[in-house]
Amino acid sequence: MQKTENAMRAQLLDRSALVLNRSWMPVHVTTVRRALCMMVRDVARVVAPDTLAVYAFPEWIRLSDPPTRDYVRSPSVHIPVPEVVVLRGYDRVPCHEAPFTRRNLFLRDDFTCQYCGRKGSPDRLSIDHVTPKSRGGRTTWENCVLACVGCNARKADRHLKDSGLRLLRQPMRPRWTPYLNLRPSQQLESWHRFAPDNRRSVH
Repeated sequence: MQKTENAMRAQLLDRSALVLNRSWMPVHVTTVRRALCMMVRDVARVVAPDTLAVYAFPEWIRLSDPPTRDYVRSPSVHIPVPEVVVLRGYDRVPCHEAPFTRRNLFLRDDFTCQYCGRKGSPDRLSIDHVTPKSRGGRTTWENCVLACVGCNARKADRHLKDSGLRLLRQPMRPRWTPYLNLRPSQQLESWHRFAPDNRRSVH
């Protein structure tokens, strides 16, 4: 029983938490463990996503009705699991472009064929050039998408308009986002209102 409780506690502590800067802009994704450490040190305050109320650590652990059903339990205290924290002193925004890599493309397209919408593991998906390389297409964010084996074979070395296929969405270069190391399906519902343009994807 104790081993099961310890495993559940470790799983909760390893869960992701969104970090906002002092201007309430997303700057990072960390673990609940790290977020709690920042709260204890008073470097960050926890944000209740529904009400946008902000709590210091002592206030947070005394809430009678916290906005979460998950707790990290210790012998002396039950700590509600934070999903969003705001830094007290940091007001900058990290700025960089997402490098074009196979891993980042899989994250951008959420392991989903961009023609038929079928999800798959990396061994069942390939990178397709919308404009084929043999016809001058380049290996860029705007010209590459994930495609399942069937759709890739169907499109072959043809232009999109000649293949009978249609893109689910136009491929775009991702803007910087702390979500780039998470698949869209791994992002928490409570984070969406803090995302740029309130969008759920990494575009």
